[in-house]
Amino acid sequence: MRDPSTEQRSVRSSHEGLGWLAILRLGLVQAALGAIVVLTTSTLNRVMIVELGLAAVIPGLLVGVHYGVQITRPLWGHKSDTGRSRSEWILGGLALLALSGTAAAATTLLFEQSFLVGLIVAILAYVLIGIGIGASGTSLLALIAMKTAVERRAAAATITWMLMITGIIITSIVVGSQLDPYSHERLIAVTAMTGVSAFLIGVIGVIGMEARPTIGATEEQSPALSFRESLRDVLDDEESRLFTLFIFLSMLAFATQDLILEPYAGLLFGMTPGETTSLSGTQHAGVLLGMILVGVSGAVFGKRLPNLPRHFITWGCFGSALALGALALSTRSAPVWPLELNIFLLGATNGAFAVAAVGTMMILAGQGRTPNYGMRMGVWGAAQAIAFGLGGVLGTVALDLGRWLMTSDALAFSTVFSIEASLFLVSALVATRIGRRSTVQSSRLPDAAAMPGE
Repeated sequence: MRDPSTEQRSVRSSHEGLGWLAILRLGLVQAALGAIVVLTTSTLNRVMIVELGLAAVIPGLLVGVHYGVQITRPLWGHKSDTGRSRSEWILGGLALLALSGTAAAATTLLFEQSFLVGLIVAILAYVLIGIGIGASGTSLLALIAMKTAVERRAAAATITWMLMITGIIITSIVVGSQLDPYSHERLIAVTAMTGVSAFLIGVIGVIGMEARPTIGATEEQSPALSFRESLRDVLDDEESRLFTLFIFLSMLAFATQDLILEPYAGLLFGMTPGETTSLSGTQHAGVLLGMILVGVSGAVFGKRLPNLPRHFITWGCFGSALALGALALSTRSAPVWPLELNIFLLGATNGAFAVAAVGTMMILAGQGRTPNYGMRMGVWGAAQAIAFGLGGVLGTVALDLGRWLMTSDALAFSTVFSIEASLFLVSALVATRIGRRSTVQSSRLPDAAAMPGE
């Protein structure tokens, strides 16, 4: 017979979920992921173009491959749902990412011997990079969602993403200092050491976490679903379909702007490469501010204002549309337009909606008919990856096409910014419908369990 006091402690612990230190530890795993990814998408991109003299389309397509492969995220999420342990998938994916990232760095030697061999190995490496990110990242978010109290999930999302950005920044600084004087062998060694360090951080982050109580867990365990049944459960859920559409539209708008802001500043405002790089830093400072605002607000007001994440998502998308609309108008006033302020506000609104969307994702992952956290995270992660892959390509294609048809850089940039603003407006409209069913059910759920968001 179960001891009533033990049962009461279990219920209380399940309600409280992970503490801030535990959330911080899991956030370090996301930082480890970001540390490896930045080497494969940024550092290697530069080496292939500058040191190897390859066409820019080669690293661009390789990055596209790693996004495309992440359409398999639902599969890895399902396997973590039905497997013995999510930690195994987190660490297994992280190990694969570390190994394939090192293999990608090693292709710098192969490209010098044979372009074809180097390309084949690089494609394989980036396929494995995509699988590693998908398996580890999807399972990590599912684990955080399972173990974190609902009212803390917005703050948990903020901590996780800020640590990822911190990991990227630290890696960029440390690796940058270790790569000079540059050689391919040095790049391979530095990438390998980064991978080993990231894996060890991952082990420290997840150890013991699965033993923590699961939020909303019941004594009866639902029978495991097949992949097709679990996927159908997600796609048959109107709330889940709506959120998938929102993720795709908003992330498409977010990614489309990424590759054209610096060329815009250079062409219309006459900024130097150093100045445009600083402008990118201004945007990321805004992103961090937006994330902090959402995280602090969620931690302080999460229980009292269960709809807060949805409001941050909606107004973050609306604010992003306004900032992009202002950039579209700025083409008429360049170079006297306050570009730095405009870009900072764009970053702040982007950061607010993005981290609130991740928080909402964590909350909605636990509101299905079955406890398939991984499958839901996988579907939404796949939508995000596809949007990012398409956004990077479509933004540059639309700009090149506009410059060719309109014979005016200003008009071409204005058109692309207007399209991006329109995508954010549509995303804001979709966001207003997210969580309505949960709000209706809130009277039957404890505390903030019906909070729409992530």
